[in-house]
Amino acid sequence: MEMESGLISVDRWKSGSQAYFLTHMHSDHTRGLSAGWSHGPLFCSRTTASLFPSRFPGFDLSLLRVLPLSSSWQSLSLRSPSSGSPLLLHFIAIHAHHCPGSVMFIFRGDFGCFLYTGDFRWECDDAAVEEARTTLLAAVNDFPVDILYLDNTYCNPIYSFPSRLLAANLIAHLILSHPSHDIVIGVDSLGKEDLLLHLSRTLNIKIWVWPERLRTMHLLGFQDVFTTDTSLTRVRAVPRYSFSIQTLEGLNLMCPTIGIMPSGLPWLKTPFKGDANLSASLLTANNGRKPAAQQRELLLLQGAVHMFHENMYSVNYSDHSCYEEIGEFINLVKPKSMKGIVVSSSCYVDPLYYFGRVCGVSQPPELLLLRPDSREQFRAVRIKSYSTKDETINSKKEKWRKGDGRSSLRRNKKRRARIQVKCAKIAEVD
Repeated sequence: MEMESGLISVDRWKSGSQAYFLTHMHSDHTRGLSAGWSHGPLFCSRTTASLFPSRFPGFDLSLLRVLPLSSSWQSLSLRSPSSGSPLLLHFIAIHAHHCPGSVMFIFRGDFGCFLYTGDFRWECDDAAVEEARTTLLAAVNDFPVDILYLDNTYCNPIYSFPSRLLAANLIAHLILSHPSHDIVIGVDSLGKEDLLLHLSRTLNIKIWVWPERLRTMHLLGFQDVFTTDTSLTRVRAVPRYSFSIQTLEGLNLMCPTIGIMPSGLPWLKTPFKGDANLSASLLTANNGRKPAAQQRELLLLQGAVHMFHENMYSVNYSDHSCYEEIGEFINLVKPKSMKGIVVSSSCYVDPLYYFGRVCGVSQPPELLLLRPDSREQFRAVRIKSYSTKDETINSKKEKWRKGDGRSSLRRNKKRRARIQVKCAKIAEVD
């Protein structure tokens, strides 16, 4: 199945298409979008549309087309660039549960049926996902998916995450186990709102955020939970780019401080065992019964909390689906073919390797990453997959793993494949 070039683009903003679709407002999906952009109508969710005035001041809001999250197909009249004949595109936006406003798109027409997930987290037993799952199932039962463009960020069996609720409870318990410390939590400019709201409710505190983030919170409808007054709380959500060992060491010169990075990295060597009720019981336990050191050890033994430094923790709170969740999603969709939208990163794995059987692929592509038997082997795999020749990069990455104070906790940058109609087919572009 093919789609003619010059019809639509998803998360890609160069001129040449008749309609544009935005999955969510994260910067790696809006690269090329600006206040002066005016190439055509832009389709997105209502929440994403509400963020345009703050993200792109001066943007022509008349270009926005707000899509409902429903089971009803929307239609768009386009014209064939080659013949000039009219074409009808049908599409649905479905909740992606990645960050506020995130959606995935199903497109169908004479060219076939394509599903583009953008970034998504569909937890297997999450009731909030059930409505989206029902909508998707009804759509693909009527119109089988020819090509699935998949968020393959964690498409590897070595990724196994707890639910976000359980991870949030672990973070709350980690905060409670440091009653005399200030807490800094690394977050992006959008995302992890549910985590911060959970911490506020569970601990009965306000959360400090920086001014731009506070404006975003207000646009999302959160008026009373967040503050820019540091005197009102000991818990601060700070920009991820400012989160580093060096920063934490500086803060500890003034006041005891720990840093928490909610992230899907590092990978877990074994699947996480536990449930939200177990974690919630940790919060209601008498914290005085266990010394702080024993409580930290308990968290580390849970498997979802990693200590990188005496003042720095990483907790497996992920807004991307893990391997098990990706597998469930693919088996639900049963596409004829699929491609990963994460096309350049140290953790890239072609989803056809593990799940090609669902598409009837008898000869899967070569495995790009092997599951290691030890942390040392895994480190070697990550270095090699990034660059086998660049010793400078390898040296820097090894210093980061050893806790070098000059290094920061930031994910490897990744380029994403976007759907763009090009050369008479859906093409992957940087």
